[in-house]
Amino acid sequence: MEQNPKMAQVTTISLHRLVSEFAGFGADALQKSRNEYDTLRYRVFASTWNVGGVAPQDDLDLEDWLDTKACNCYDIYVLGFQEMVPLNARNVLGPKNSSISSRWNQLIGDALNHTGRRREEEEGARAHHEQKQFRCVTSKQMVGVFLSVWVRSGLRRHVRHLGVSCVGAGVLGRLGNKGAVSLRFLLHGTSFCFVCCHLASGSKDGDVLLRNVDAADILSRTRFRPRRTVVPDEELPTQILDHE
Repeated sequence: MEQNPKMAQVTTISLHRLVSEFAGFGADALQKSRNEYDTLRYRVFASTWNVGGVAPQDDLDLEDWLDTKACNCYDIYVLGFQEMVPLNARNVLGPKNSSISSRWNQLIGDALNHTGRRREEEEGARAHHEQKQFRCVTSKQMVGVFLSVWVRSGLRRHVRHLGVSCVGAGVLGRLGNKGAVSLRFLLHGTSFCFVCCHLASGSKDGDVLLRNVDAADILSRTRFRPRRTVVPDEELPTQILDHE
């Protein structure tokens, strides 16, 4: 099958901020003309945070971290966490504690949508702001590893074929105290895959090699389930490196 041309550009603007611009060419553009393509540019904020097993306070303000005050111009936020819960036997072997991830998502949503400010706005302006608000399209927790993706409301309908995959690389090489949570989706015609990892610590001889082995294992073992698509010829990537 002939593939549509795609391109990606990544620009680092500070040690704490990574902005990516992606141009995707969707099927709607191909229907207009096989020789003409629409270029759609989006700004992606991606960040990761090891919270050390400490639950967030209810009044924790994330706006500085998410850069919402200085630059309210991102379209997609991808936020990864490690050690969301203490990595003890109860959390590793017992049932998942989803209350912590719900609290983090609530704080993220409050920061992205400036919840306190929205309540002070007039009714007539709400429809305009609803298009600029962010929605969590999906999130996934594996023990202490957590990945949450948010997009602008006006962009949500263009995000399709969401999928998640978890690979444990901890105790016995399989438990989820270490490992990766991967998430994929199609935005228009471009496939995205984001991976949040938590690998073994250590600076002794051989520790780096072990982390590299775990990373290679995550790349090989991560699989996204095939899904039936509306378009018969639309093939979905099944592994991390298959995505664009």
